[in-house]
Amino acid sequence: MGAQLRIYRQRIRSVKSTAKITRAQELIASSRIIKAQQRTVAAQPYARAITRAVTALVSQAGTVDHPLLTEKKASPTRSAVVLLTSDRGFAGGFNANVLREGEALNSLLRDEGSEVVPYVAGRKGTTWYKFRNRKMAGEWTGFSDRPTYEDAKAIAETVIEAFKTPTDEGGVDEIHLVYTEFVSMLTQRVVVRRILPLEVEEVDEATHSATADSGGPIPQYDYEPDEEEVLDALLPRYVESRFYYALLTSAASEFAARRRAMKSATDNANELVDLLTRSANQARQAEITQEISEIVGGANALADASAGSE
Repeated sequence: MGAQLRIYRQRIRSVKSTAKITRAQELIASSRIIKAQQRTVAAQPYARAITRAVTALVSQAGTVDHPLLTEKKASPTRSAVVLLTSDRGFAGGFNANVLREGEALNSLLRDEGSEVVPYVAGRKGTTWYKFRNRKMAGEWTGFSDRPTYEDAKAIAETVIEAFKTPTDEGGVDEIHLVYTEFVSMLTQRVVVRRILPLEVEEVDEATHSATADSGGPIPQYDYEPDEEEVLDALLPRYVESRFYYALLTSAASEFAARRRAMKSATDNANELVDLLTRSANQARQAEITQEISEIVGGANALADASAGSE
């Protein structure tokens, strides 16, 4: 019985140590969620401004012929899929959800006759692909929890270059992005969006306010030297801002998912400690009862022996 009690006590110490680690991870993730949200909010004014500028340019220019706005083919033959995963684990189903949605998108594109070209950001995603011996056209790691604009620019430049390259030379017809969008501390959803070619709607004066993200009418711009050169400079920045926002909201979602997963792990560890403590108390009580029974039995045996000798 003593050996069983020792086992219970060893398990209790082990689970308590695990609970301390998961609790620390929970507190760290909680503190970093706020900073990640602040970075996302700080990036929104620039994203709104560049979206308004692109919308105004397309609306005023009429028919726009630009490589990033034009469909290459009615039925794409090569489609790139960019997956945003995390570099670290302990985030519950964060990475599994992104990879699952990515696989669903890959199946859909293949059913439509398009070859899938994967691009993966995040060590968990790249490891998942390498473990299955799948080739990646591009991979980026080391910045999932604190992305910078330079990181988004590196991804955007790679996919834009692939989009501009003809498919028979290794290019792609369209670019899809799969990432996790932060909704609240308890809710994060996986989003699948087509990034290229850009879907910019041409609107008239009456619908300007509905198209602009800021809620006001789109201002009239004077472009110099001409619309084509402005588009050449503006559209890549617009794509970069889309990737930057996706990286920022994905980082906030990663911390929220890790906080929730670590809180659940801490709660489960505490429940397991309570269960093991009750089991240890029962084992200890059984051990004490057995010791008392042995003492009483020994005393009775001595009493019987003494009575017999008399």
